[in-house]
Amino acid sequence: MKRRWLLVAAGVLALVLVGCEQKEKVEEKVEQPEEAFQAYLADWQSLNYAKMYDRLTPEAQAKITRDDFATRYKKIYDGIEAASLAVVDRTQPPASAEASPTPEAAERTMRYEVSLETQAGPIRFDHEARLVRVEMPTDDPKKTERQWRIAWDPSLIFPRMAEGDKVRVQTSKGERGEILDRNGKELAVNGKALQLGIVPGQLGEAEDATIAKLAELLNIEPADIRKKLEAKWVKPELFVPIAMTPDDDPNPFAELPGVQFQSKSVRLYPYGEAAAHLTGYVGEISAEELKKRKDQGYQSGDPIGKAGLEQVFEERLRGQGGVRITIADADGREKAVLAEKSAEPGDTIKLTVDADLQERVYAELKADEASAAAIQPLSGEILALVSSPSYDPNAFVRGLSAEQYAAWNDDPRHPFLNRFTKAYAPGSAFKVATAAIGLDLGKLDPDENRTIEGLTWTKDKSWGSYYVKRVHAVNPVNLAKALIYSDNIYFAQTAVQVGAEAFAAEAAKFGIGEALPLPYPFKASQLANKGIRGEVQLADTGYGQGELTMTSLHVALVFSALVNGGNIPYPLLTEEDADQPARLWREGAMKPETAELLKKDLLQAVSTPGGVGHGAYIQGASIAGKTGTAEIKLTKDGPGTENGWFVGFDAANPELLLSVMVENVKGRGGSAYVTPKVKHVFEQYKPG
Repeated sequence: MKRRWLLVAAGVLALVLVGCEQKEKVEEKVEQPEEAFQAYLADWQSLNYAKMYDRLTPEAQAKITRDDFATRYKKIYDGIEAASLAVVDRTQPPASAEASPTPEAAERTMRYEVSLETQAGPIRFDHEARLVRVEMPTDDPKKTERQWRIAWDPSLIFPRMAEGDKVRVQTSKGERGEILDRNGKELAVNGKALQLGIVPGQLGEAEDATIAKLAELLNIEPADIRKKLEAKWVKPELFVPIAMTPDDDPNPFAELPGVQFQSKSVRLYPYGEAAAHLTGYVGEISAEELKKRKDQGYQSGDPIGKAGLEQVFEERLRGQGGVRITIADADGREKAVLAEKSAEPGDTIKLTVDADLQERVYAELKADEASAAAIQPLSGEILALVSSPSYDPNAFVRGLSAEQYAAWNDDPRHPFLNRFTKAYAPGSAFKVATAAIGLDLGKLDPDENRTIEGLTWTKDKSWGSYYVKRVHAVNPVNLAKALIYSDNIYFAQTAVQVGAEAFAAEAAKFGIGEALPLPYPFKASQLANKGIRGEVQLADTGYGQGELTMTSLHVALVFSALVNGGNIPYPLLTEEDADQPARLWREGAMKPETAELLKKDLLQAVSTPGGVGHGAYIQGASIAGKTGTAEIKLTKDGPGTENGWFVGFDAANPELLLSVMVENVKGRGGSAYVTPKVKHVFEQYKPG
């Protein structure tokens, strides 16, 4: 009995010991290696770096902290502007059962594919990862569990990457496209200028004297120089840029200690003031502009068009930057190129403009406040667009002093104002359109001799005290005489005979009321603010006053109908547009016979001695044209100013049509002040 009890007791003890041994055995985790790997890839694709880290082997975690692991991935992906990340398991199943890993295997090799978009283009690669089965502690100190973990190293980010390597992003600028004239002459180009700077450590005891002298030579304040020298990045041995040297001449600064020079790429405007409003200029992108264009690849410090064609064609002129993403070792040596996008230059834009003509017209007008437009009247090609007074766009690129900016900005003549984009009352230059309207509608007989007594005319008592005034008491007067002597009354009467509704409808045939079909922002013309309100306004409109406004270019286009059988060509500014099949902007603006008649009359308006346009007469040439004097005043009899116009072309050889408006000609001869200027241009012009 005692023996039986001992046997039972021994059996119970054996069961207890077996149970203890079973509790200390390693508990197998249910997750399989394929599941663990796919979970890791899913965490990677969702950029959950913390969960990725939790799946690394203890050996891998011992080499990098969780924060450093997450920071490394984030810094790399942010730096290359990673997007559309996809991480896919590409592990192939074993070809046969014999090749399958045994359940007891401690390692597995898995393959994966990564694809992502970057600022340098797509990156795609296949690689493999090693999974290791490890025993991990549990909450119960007597228990462990087996898990599949990633034996991580930097090559899992990119295959060629090793410990100590870095992903490097290098950018390059795409060169800005240039602006050329019709003959290839440079209007806005890329060039070099001499950048003056200071190496602070070389100033020595002469620092104060050097800065004072340098400020004097550069026409800037010493405080401006010191501010640059006190920037946080400045070190004694570094070159600190101060300003561009005037005229790229280093000689005046040669004896100043610490002053050095570097060549710098800059935008150049060879025609300076003559083409300033046409070309505009570039400047460093502002914080506000950068905010608006944050998705267009602009960076702080980038140049951007600020005015003129530089601004209008910014998207085309701007070069596309290049980006190169590489792996470099700890010494900076390049190991592999991950992605690369080459820099691309911007478009070179060739204009229809003739730079020599542009310069010649500006030379005639630079002392005045004026606007001018020159076109090839048969093709519609724009040959010149001039605004005066002007400024030097190179100053904005090379460094504009506060004094120079203030001088331009405070100038009462407003050199920053682009007058060729502004609309003005065309005055008597519009009489050509009024005549065409009357002739086409049969309301005007060109041979009829009208009797107009005196210098003023009022239709009837309904006009009250209002009257139309003319300068020359020609009587009787027909169309030719009315154009030769610019008779306001004759054209006021014609407009009234046509009627407001018909007059507005016919004026629309000339594009009045529409914006010009050009990328440049010209002010749209208008016949009236809110429609013609009554016969008085209609009469004033008939001779180019009232509320009628037009740009000098639009006036030129109206006159082009005289050499195009009554049609107005499409205005062209770039060579690529000029290379397209010829097209019309306004077909049938006037009848062909009307155009021919008016052309002959405008020849007389210039050739007739005593005529208001005779100042543009050139012996041996067939200059046809029309003057205009637009009064600018608040009341009919009150004080005011006058703007003078002349629009002319060579009727026998219509290669150039020039429309010029000069402000404030009152007391200077009115439109007669303008005609010699146009004459000088025609005398010197040679089509090319």
